[in-house]
Amino acid sequence: MGAVEGCVFCGIVAGEVAAHVVLDAPDAMAFLDVRPLFKGHTLLVPRVHYETLTDLPGDMVGPLFGYAQRLAAAMEDVLGAAGSFVAMNNRISQSVPHLHVHVVPRNKKDGLRGFFWPRHKYGSDAEAAEYAARLAAAFAG
Repeated sequence: MGAVEGCVFCGIVAGEVAAHVVLDAPDAMAFLDVRPLFKGHTLLVPRVHYETLTDLPGDMVGPLFGYAQRLAAAMEDVLGAAGSFVAMNNRISQSVPHLHVHVVPRNKKDGLRGFFWPRHKYGSDAEAAEYAARLAAAFAG
């Protein structure tokens, strides 16, 4: 499938669109969401463009969710979150039609209830870069 012209996530994977990268692996990439639910909210995408989970080849499911598992652990280990929220939309509510997994740090009484989710912006680009670097460090070892 390769890259799809006009897909912002394909642009990030290709290095044509700026992003705060958390994971840069041969088969997947993770970067901070530009509209995070909470600071550290990360999007995990396969490098090859697949629109939905059902389009993803079966042999890629395990490796992709292995990265999601490691990101969820990093939310707790590196960011000090009490837990995480891991989710994916397929077509409905999928803001970018490129398969992506949301991995969001969670804490009790953080205000995330139902589907009316508050968004929390980074104070600066430097703060976003610092969050990305902290999460990326979990993949360096």
